[in-house]
Formats: sequence, structure tokens, C-alpha cells
Amino acid sequence: MKTILALSIIPQVIIVKLLGKYPEFIEEYYSTGFYVYLSKLFRYIFGWVPFSVGDIMYTLLGILIVRFFILKGSLFFKTTRVFLREVFMALSLAYGIFHILWALNYYRLPLHKSLNLKDGYTTEELVEFTTKLIHKANEVHLQITGKDSIKVNFPYSKKEIFKMTKNGYDHLSEKYPQFAYTPKSIKNSLYSTGLTYMGYSGYLNPFTNEAQVNGLIYNFKFPTTSCHEIAHQLGYSAENEANFIGYLAAVHNDDIYFKYSAYIFVLRYCLGEMKRRDEQQFKEFNTQINYGIILNYIEVSNFWAKYQNKAEPVFKSTYNTFLKANQQKEGLKSYNYVVSLLVNYYRNKVL
Repeated sequence: MKTILALSIIPQVIIVKLLGKYPEFIEEYYSTGFYVYLSKLFRYIFGWVPFSVGDIMYTLLGILIVRFFILKGSLFFKTTRVFLREVFMALSLAYGIFHILWALNYYRLPLHKSLNLKDGYTTEELVEFTTKLIHKANEVHLQITGKDSIKVNFPYSKKEIFKMTKNGYDHLSEKYPQFAYTPKSIKNSLYSTGLTYMGYSGYLNPFTNEAQVNGLIYNFKFPTTSCHEIAHQLGYSAENEANFIGYLAAVHNDDIYFKYSAYIFVLRYCLGEMKRRDEQQFKEFNTQINYGIILNYIEVSNFWAKYQNKAEPVFKSTYNTFLKANQQKEGLKSYNYVVSLLVNYYRNKVL
């Protein structure tokens, strides 16, 4: 029985890869079907708990792994077959549960198809959109500060931001019912310090469906990060899609600080893409941005610089490989493809 369980990872991988060839099937029967009810169930079970149940689960799992190697590590040298069977039993269970609870969303229909958006854009379209985005970001920045040289300081605590986050999704779901978000399950990660050294702002725990946000990041980054992780909770696994939905949820929020967070969040991606395509235009755009916004960007840059370490590239490389193995061929670069969704979404809309 143990051997069968260990070897079951092979047919599991084959089944997942076969299902991945039918994104319409995954979209209809898993992502917008079974998963919707499953994720709500988990958010009802764990959402009310004030701390991260998933982080505690990972702590216990880490202890069990250490215990396993202490008690059975010697089997690797004595009876390698038995040791490997034990390891593959665990991997097989984890793989199956991971895909049933969340990871089949990696194979769903791309968001640009389900929203009937075009895929791709020209440099001219990027320039046009970025020009409008800078104007809007400057406008909102001035509404908050009154002066273009003053950085924005959020007046809310992180707990308050968590409570306010659902407002944007409520408004967004009036246009797109698939983005309805209830109940709420979003929390500070107990491992915020570790996440910071690894270079991450948050993550979704696929086993408890809790959205985890790095509690150390600046408050003005909190709205979009929270909205991004909620997008993952709703079953949008691709990072560019979570960025896009997170932006839409933040910009649809009634609160002007959420809107500011949304605009400068995606502006950074547009500027990055502009620099890649036309560095002279990129430099021109930088002269048009309110200095207070630049100060907020510098603030974030300095924050991450304090936590840079030799291990961070290893974590990033590992996650990059993980993304590529799960339908995101560009790995970490896939975060940047939010620009394509933005340009095409606003093609016939007012920013």
C-alpha cells in the first residue's frame, strides 16, 4: 500500500498535465465551479481566526520534517528504497492535495480571454497609456498632499487596511461577478521577517486559503499587496493576472489612498516596460512624475535594500523555477505582463 501511494505521484502528474491541455474545462468545472465553493469553505473555517493558521501549520510541518530525518535519515544509507518510499509518499500526498485545493488554477483560461481583451500592444499604445497614468497618479497625489514634492503617508493601520480592502472588491464585482469576495480571510504573515529577507511582499497559503501579507512593508504598499493576494484566493494563479485584478480592486475602492496605491503600483511596471523599449521616453516620463511619488518609490527601494542578502537570489531563483513549472513560462518576469492587460483593458475606457 505504501509503495502504491508513493508511486501514485506518476499518474497524478500525468493527469494534471493532461487536464492542463483543456483550459476551458478547468475554467468551467474547477476554477469557476468546484474551487469557488471549496475556497469559500476554507475562508469560512479559517478567516475568523485572528492569526495565520497556515503559518502555524508550516511550522509544525517543518518540525515533522526535521523529526523524520532524525528518526529515519539513517535509512538512506541502510535501506535506500525504504527511505525513498517514505519521501515519495509525502510528496505524492502533498502534490495531490496542492492541486485539488488550489493549483489546478494554474491551468485555467487566461484572463485576457475570459475578459475578451486583446493580447499584446505597441510601444505607441504603451506611451499613450503611461502618459494618462502619470497624469492620474499626479492628480490623486496632489489631492492627498496638496504639494507635488511631499510623499504620501498612509493614515491607516494595517488592520484598518485589511478591513477596507473588501470595499474595492465589492464595487469591482458589480461589473465582474467573478471577482466577488466573501468571506474575508487576509492576515499578516507570522513569517514577515523571513518573507522580507526572501524578497516577498506576501503569499497565498494554498492549504488553508489564507491570504498572507508581509507585515513589515510600508502601509501605502499594503492595499495593492492585499488585493493581489485576494486575487490568488479567488483562483487567479498567474502573477500578472493577480497584479491586474489587485489593481482593479484597489482603484475601485472608495478610499483615495487605495486609489493612489493602485496607480503608483502599476505605474512602476509601465515605466519598467518603457525603459526596456525606449529609454529616452522613460527618462522623459520620469520628469513628469510628481517628486512626492518619486519619494515614495525611493522609500520602498531603501526598505528592500536594507534586507538584501546572499540567500535572496536563491529563493527568487527557486520561485522562478516553480512559476515556470506551473504554466508561467516567463517565471518572475510574468509579474510584468500586467502591462499588457492594463493597456488592453483601458483601450476604450477612461482611466
